Amino acid sequence: MSADLCRLPASTLRGMIAAKQVSPVELTEAVLARAAKLQPVLNCFITIAADQARAAARQAEAHVMQGRPLGLLHGIPFAAKDLVNTAGVRTTFGSLHHDDNVPKDDAVAAARLKQAGAILFGKTTTPEFGHKALTDAPLFGRTRNAWSAQRTSAGSSGGAAVAVATGIGPIGIATDGGGSTRIPAAANGVVGLKQSNGVIPHSQVADAFGNYTYVTPMTRTVMDTALMLQAMAGPHPSDPWSIGVAVPDYVAAARPDGDLAGKRILYSLTFGNTLVAKDVAAAFERALGRLRELGAELIELDSELPDMEPIWKVINHTTWRARFDHLVRREDNRLSPSLVRQVAMAAEWSGVDYQQAMFRRTDLFRIVQGWFETADYLVTPTLSRTALPIDQDLFEPILIDGVEAGELRRNWFPYTMPFNITGHPALTLCCGHDREGLPIGLQIVGHFRNEAAVLRAAALYEVSENWLDRWPDL
Repeated sequence: MSADLCRLPASTLRGMIAAKQVSPVELTEAVLARAAKLQPVLNCFITIAADQARAAARQAEAHVMQGRPLGLLHGIPFAAKDLVNTAGVRTTFGSLHHDDNVPKDDAVAAARLKQAGAILFGKTTTPEFGHKALTDAPLFGRTRNAWSAQRTSAGSSGGAAVAVATGIGPIGIATDGGGSTRIPAAANGVVGLKQSNGVIPHSQVADAFGNYTYVTPMTRTVMDTALMLQAMAGPHPSDPWSIGVAVPDYVAAARPDGDLAGKRILYSLTFGNTLVAKDVAAAFERALGRLRELGAELIELDSELPDMEPIWKVINHTTWRARFDHLVRREDNRLSPSLVRQVAMAAEWSGVDYQQAMFRRTDLFRIVQGWFETADYLVTPTLSRTALPIDQDLFEPILIDGVEAGELRRNWFPYTMPFNITGHPALTLCCGHDREGLPIGLQIVGHFRNEAAVLRAAALYEVSENWLDRWPDL
């Protein structure tokens, strides 16, 4: 029974809990047992908070038996990426410098999931401070891909994606600063949403006004993403972008009703990229066919794209230098070498360089806004190829179909970074598998602050395929 429970989405489990068909205690025990079984193989957790989870589950069960009103995610276990503060539960940021850090307060997103009745059971792996798209760190080692022990989980929310993909927990909190939710979601075949700026408040970001990072949902299904978004969204005084932002009915939007008739979809296979794997191109073409069958009009994007990676890199790396240079300079510096190297890169850039990058950020936002004057969506692959080898180095070139494609960041996920910069909502979900059985991701981008429309398109595509029937062979 426990294995069966771990394959059910939160959308199903919440109804079973409310109907007293499943106990929050039973479900939490099943999740903890699966985490204990798979952690030695996958290495996707830094901390498993079993005692706290059991106590919360007992309380959740008591509320059900007493007939109290239940929250949107009552009794549903969730894990949080170890960049997200959790009250009373160790939060390391994947760093040896914070290996014994225990926050006093929850991040707003975590607090809201708990308010909705969800049960925190663990903290998932992240490269140190989420600084790369490969999930490894001196603190814990490497996290393996859900579908192949020889492949990376990707990152930086690798642990969250793997935990969800393997049924350890139905939902998880991730973060996304350049694709850090969508990249591992695509590499592990799950749903990852980066919402618009301010939709989910970011209570930990140092520069709230210039923010390009997001606290996000990680799930197996579009409806579970909608449930998490419904619970976590809404204004909060800690985040100026969130103030005054309304919360629509995301759950209703994620019901796959109707079709896409009358919708115009821009699409781009390359999105300025130079090389895309043949299996990715074939899966993308198939997905476009499904969207066409759903009634959408498809138009190939023919705009000349700016070089987006340098814009992101200047903004991102100067932020890291401001945040972490003091750790680099310490005599007991124990930071990841790849983070130290990127902090050093930022020494080459001046305040003028940073401000010019911010000007280009505005230009890029206006370019994307221009696309959406006549279109409802943009769709692209999420990654140019499936999951990389587990020992891939951040600074070494990647191979695509056996051909050297160049530096990892620019050539593997040029599709994701732009929408961190512009703030538009972007969701990835599975659109097939390569010849080795590794998942391939489809990215759907929508109008600024119109997550509801993105969820609807994703839900309609999701039910047109059968990818959810496939599970990793562990």
